[in-house]
Amino acid sequence: MALFSFLRKTVFFSQEEQQRITDAIREAERRTSGEVRVFIESRCRFVDPLDRAAEIFLGLKMDQTDEHNAVLVYVAVKDHQFAVLADGGIHKKVGDVFWNAEVAAMRKHFLQDHVTDAIVEVITDIGEALHTHFPYDRDNDKNELPDEIVFGR
Repeated sequence: MALFSFLRKTVFFSQEEQQRITDAIREAERRTSGEVRVFIESRCRFVDPLDRAAEIFLGLKMDQTDEHNAVLVYVAVKDHQFAVLADGGIHKKVGDVFWNAEVAAMRKHFLQDHVTDAIVEVITDIGEALHTHFPYDRDNDKNELPDEIVFGR
């Protein structure tokens, strides 16, 4: 019924693709105290994607992890824009060179229209970096943020 069309969530990925992304998040976090979130929306008009990612990062309370080691992968599907934003704890450890390389790898996949592959690959790489600098501690680690993909408009 058209009256309720505003309640329908836009689907950007198939169930299998969503599961691949969620599985990648869980696997990345399995060996680290770090947190990875993925935020997908349709458009990022009139805003720099890094600024939009920062807004979302704060809105999802990703800046409140104990070790400041959360990373957001942001994608605006229809506008073909994306960003990777990290909290200060992990950024200090890996620096701009790491993040720039991840963005370049994502761009390569996006140009081939392999969006899911881009997201999964960057999550895997982020997981390795988090594991190196913030290894899992069985006695103290807790999953501070949900693993599911967050879908915007």
